[in-house]
Amino acid sequence: MTPKQPLDCTSMEHVRAEIDRIDDVLVSLIAERFGYVDRAWQLKRAAGNEGAVVPWRIQQVIDRVSRQAASHGLPPEMVDMVEAQWRNMLGWFIQYEEEKLRASLENGLDTGDAHDLQAPQTDAKAAAKDVR
Repeated sequence: MTPKQPLDCTSMEHVRAEIDRIDDVLVSLIAERFGYVDRAWQLKRAAGNEGAVVPWRIQQVIDRVSRQAASHGLPPEMVDMVEAQWRNMLGWFIQYEEEKLRASLENGLDTGDAHDLQAPQTDAKAAAKDVR
């Protein structure tokens, strides 16, 4: 199916189909991003000099996506929404990294074994708030 521009949608069925298409792409991109987050904690563990929370990097990411949202012509309240969504996503990813780093240290795993750890079962919502 060829994507339609918003003004080319002549029915709610068309609008919903395009929103579903975009949601599918967003989920795929989040899954792709997660692969890099998963690799990041392994590299941080190997280097041993950086934890999951890197405040300057968090701010750099937030500033960059806010500028990008504004450059797409989104109104200020939607730029704020993008920032809030990114802070939430970063909080979950940071929680994941912290749990993986903690588990690998507790288990004494080297980075060669680190990819075998299971995903943490923790309250990531608390970590999402800490990013702010």
